[in-house]
Amino acid sequence: MIDRRQFALLAAALATGGVLPRATSAQMALPEGSVRANLDVPLHDMSGWPAEWTGDETVLMLAYPGMTALDLVGPQYMFGSLWGATVQIVAKTMDPVVSDTRLTIMPDVTFDETTEAPTVLFAPGGISGMLNAMEDAQTIDFLASRGAQAEYVTAVCTGTLLLGQAGLLDGYRAATHWLARDTLDAFGASAVDARIVRDRNRMTGGGVTAGIDFGLAMLEELRGTRYAQAVQLLSEYAPEPPLSAGTLQTAPADIRDMMVGMFPGFEAHARAVAAARRG
Repeated sequence: MIDRRQFALLAAALATGGVLPRATSAQMALPEGSVRANLDVPLHDMSGWPAEWTGDETVLMLAYPGMTALDLVGPQYMFGSLWGATVQIVAKTMDPVVSDTRLTIMPDVTFDETTEAPTVLFAPGGISGMLNAMEDAQTIDFLASRGAQAEYVTAVCTGTLLLGQAGLLDGYRAATHWLARDTLDAFGASAVDARIVRDRNRMTGGGVTAGIDFGLAMLEELRGTRYAQAVQLLSEYAPEPPLSAGTLQTAPADIRDMMVGMFPGFEAHARAVAAARRG
């Protein structure tokens, strides 16, 4: 059975304009009684895949209790479309990780099982879960050690604060969720109001849905524009939101004021944790 990743690769191969040869018998292995067994046209065939589009990156994606699920899932879709790469969900233990919306994620490896020098280190955000992670020494030490040797140090949403707590943003410009933007200076970083910010080898994204933009930008960075375009087409990523309240600038004033007022203690908590670690 073809899966999403294989389909992504087929779409990308087709985007090169190459002719795909017939599938091998192994590629055509089908369940007994399958309708496809009686068809001559192969469903997918990777033998025409351009050699230069295959890589060997290692991507470590942090997971922790109470994280915002879409912060992880959006970028993971994009990283998971990197043919040849190893993409791992990393957590303190192999226990299921329950997100803030109760979506449960299964880790691939624990902190001490990962490579020490990944191509990409990634941290998702959250609210109370992220603040708890900021105070978890094992989580922060993991980010600090892998971030020191990673080719790219990345995050979306309030995950940027986790990088800051790990000492990875001193002197860097970074994006984050609007809720945390005024807090980044506590970690020596300069906040930028943007969907994606790149400063040297630090790539950060704004709140939640910006993780999809971030992931697509990382595909282009790692594999080039045509590769990223092929994955964008497969994912049909051409957003036209039915509403226009997605930023502080475009939301109605009463909605903005209500939402901003929902988190009165967030900044003070984050600053206190930052101050405690920095001593």
